[in-house]
Amino acid sequence: MNTPGIPTAVVRLGRIVATANALRSLTEEEILLGIQRHQAGDWGSIEGTDRKANDRALTHGGRIHSAYDPPSGIRFWIITEADRSITTILLPEEY
Repeated sequence: MNTPGIPTAVVRLGRIVATANALRSLTEEEILLGIQRHQAGDWGSIEGTDRKANDRALTHGGRIHSAYDPPSGIRFWIITEADRSITTILLPEEY
């Protein structure tokens, strides 16, 4: 049963880690909202073939990559590995 306001998780995240730069640059709220969106299947500003690849990865396996642009203006990525063992929060320039 879904609780109103709480999205259903569609992505198993595994262990969640973040780069030191991401932790310094982003607020805890931005990170937690990004994780919540990523886990619910909201890929943020990912478009086109990358969005379709994420959607396929939900059922057929594969890496999932989301990008978020919070009000602070600091874009960040969340990447869940194909085996769902780890999810990493990082800034694009760290990739």
